[in-house]
Amino acid sequence: MARSISRAALLGATILASLGATRAAAQTDGAGTATLQAQDQAGGGNEIVVTGSRRSVTLQDAPINISAVSEETLTRQRIDDVRGLAAFTPGLTIVDTGPASTGNIVLRGIESGDTSVTGSNDNNAVGVYLGEVPLYLDFKLLDIARVETLLGPQGTLYGLGTLAGAIRYIPNRPDTSRFSVDLHGRGYAQSHSSDFGRIGDVTVNVPIVSDHVALRSVVGYYDNAGFIDYNYLLQKPGISDPQPVRGTTAAQGSLGTLKDYAANFKRADDVNFEHTFTTRNTLLLEYNPNLKLFLTYAHQNTKTNGRQANGAGVFGTGEYEGPWRYLEPYSRNADLYSAEFNINLFNIAQLVSTTAYTEQKIVNVDDNTDLLLDLNYGYEAFPAFSSFANNHRKYKQFNQEVRLVSSHGGPVNWVIGGFYNRLKYSSDRQEYTPGFAAFAGINRPDDLEYISFVNTKTVEKAVYGEASVHFTSAWQVTGGLRYFKYDATATGGTDTPLFGGGLTRTPYPLIQFAPSRVRSGSTGDDGFVWKANTSYKFSPELMAYATYSTGYRIGGVNRVAPCVVPLPPGQNVCALPNELVYGPDKTRNIEVGVRGSLLEKRLQFTLDVFRVKWSDVQVPSQTVNGAVGITTNAGAAESKGVEFTGSFKVVPRVNLQATYSYTDAHLTEDVANLVVSQGVRYDAKDGDRLPGSAKHSGSAQVAYTYPLPQGGEIEATWATTYMGDIYSRVGLRGNGEVIPDYMTHRASVTFRGKMFEVGLFADNIFNKYAYTAISNDISSYNQARTGVVERYYARSVLTPRRVGIDFRIHY
Repeated sequence: MARSISRAALLGATILASLGATRAAAQTDGAGTATLQAQDQAGGGNEIVVTGSRRSVTLQDAPINISAVSEETLTRQRIDDVRGLAAFTPGLTIVDTGPASTGNIVLRGIESGDTSVTGSNDNNAVGVYLGEVPLYLDFKLLDIARVETLLGPQGTLYGLGTLAGAIRYIPNRPDTSRFSVDLHGRGYAQSHSSDFGRIGDVTVNVPIVSDHVALRSVVGYYDNAGFIDYNYLLQKPGISDPQPVRGTTAAQGSLGTLKDYAANFKRADDVNFEHTFTTRNTLLLEYNPNLKLFLTYAHQNTKTNGRQANGAGVFGTGEYEGPWRYLEPYSRNADLYSAEFNINLFNIAQLVSTTAYTEQKIVNVDDNTDLLLDLNYGYEAFPAFSSFANNHRKYKQFNQEVRLVSSHGGPVNWVIGGFYNRLKYSSDRQEYTPGFAAFAGINRPDDLEYISFVNTKTVEKAVYGEASVHFTSAWQVTGGLRYFKYDATATGGTDTPLFGGGLTRTPYPLIQFAPSRVRSGSTGDDGFVWKANTSYKFSPELMAYATYSTGYRIGGVNRVAPCVVPLPPGQNVCALPNELVYGPDKTRNIEVGVRGSLLEKRLQFTLDVFRVKWSDVQVPSQTVNGAVGITTNAGAAESKGVEFTGSFKVVPRVNLQATYSYTDAHLTEDVANLVVSQGVRYDAKDGDRLPGSAKHSGSAQVAYTYPLPQGGEIEATWATTYMGDIYSRVGLRGNGEVIPDYMTHRASVTFRGKMFEVGLFADNIFNKYAYTAISNDISSYNQARTGVVERYYARSVLTPRRVGIDFRIHY
């Protein structure tokens, strides 16, 4: 097993993208302003306008694979963050692992790592944007005009490169012409929870100087109810017995009688609650329509007390119970500052310059007991043995992008840009074993067992561009090229203050690193990626497109302290020289699609087929010393499939929307020692399915709208989502499992007036229980060390039924 989730944190590559060039007749929109076309008189359908190409164009006319979730859908389906998008975006899988992380985002099956109940707070193969700013964090979807998801590599048009695609949040912009206030509140009861959930937010738009200065500010607070109970928290760590009754086998292990429980344990209910405060503030300074400056500050803080996971029944725990010995509080603070200039250069080109700084700080505690038991150090000889770890992580990112977008019209249009990005990451971890030092006769009263720190820095530079030629009004061809270069360095150290030389180097009460325990490493690379795209409009209602694009994900330095070679005696938790760095991986993507708007726009759809070839795959592995999680390059894979999204206005008052995706992602060559389980390495074979994404997934939603005689309307909706089975590990090697498929349903009834709306809703109506991801593997389930049963195996759990009321007031 990996040393720990925190120690196993992998150096996430910076990746970002957007959509290819569009028709020359489209209007430049450098600010990326959200728009929604007026209702079409013939078909009654709304056509979302997307700006991922840096030009406003209807989704119907975008000649590349892009899907968009409108503000209306975000509101109607109560989608608060990125985790809610997957159900309505074909080709996208995001496992809900609770408020302590964003969740692992997988596009088109491009994923090689095991599933995890802790999710991820790094963007890896997928880039995420807030307007013009690349993110290493996830902000709530408040006051968002739409979310655009771009599938396939897009690095020839935007700053950061991308391997699988990008997700782009498009915020509403300040309006200099009118004052407005939007209030929103939600309250609900949740099954398996004793708490009542509450959400509230307000958006204010203030025109300060007419036509020149305006401020738009949004503030929200999320008090989401938890539903996981930790029933076996230790009363007095180091004194309380975590397993009062021992046995010779795992099956004989017991937590004892009621008297044993009262003497050793306590409980905490609903530990996976979410308390999130979020705000985004944008000031528009407009000299005239040709010169604009947007200044943005955003902040978000999230707190919770435990995992959204269970222990799969170990010691008889239930579906919504965790068996862990310590509360696991978690706090994430994120701040974003950006300045975006939009300048019209003599109607020849639009200059867009974005300068941004983002910072994310994460502090958390985790139950470390099973990790140390699993490493078989013999700690179970201490009857009251337990361990917890304190973790601190910080991300600091600065980026600058300058881009020119042609606006002169004519048969040729182009984009050229330059990009600089610097990401600094730092982390430290301290592991404690309460009571063990006294038991072992060691002079370390604070029981500090292990310390580590890692500092990394990654700098990427790139120049990129695209050009489109419109040979006819129906046929266009686009080509793009990008040159990139990156450098990455890391410095880190480890020590073991309870033992041998570690006790000498770090005597109590010091927490320090001797120079002999600190090492550094570095890596770097450069290269080119390119894209070719063409589209043909058979009619204003029917278009076909084809794209071939290459993508990359930068390599880096593993977030693990380098080993001191030769290795000293005793515990060593470190990376050998060949484990310090990893190189970039690359994709080659080909897709063909068709978009249609038929029956006087009553039927609108997009259908595409794709094939992605993936080489030098970045895969998770472990160090030889200490089983720390690292990234290495190994093997090749491919993903191929079909994606569909469509809407059909059955009658004027009834609208049906549906999505479906089929993804076949698998290895295309044998890879030796790819999977590690209980210290044993397993070979993976050609054809083994990749983990983390569903082969089949889809959704269907129907909305019925009834107009009222005095104005207003009543809308009733029902949505059904299906998530197919997911593999927890490549090819189920090394005790991998199939995570079963599941289907959920949600519904609402809403009254909308001119200035307010109020509705009743239910999510997961039939209270479906499902687990969505697995940490570690089944071989660690009920694994016993001298009669002590591990609690290492975990399954993340789907949010149970919610029933409540939602209201909005517009002024």
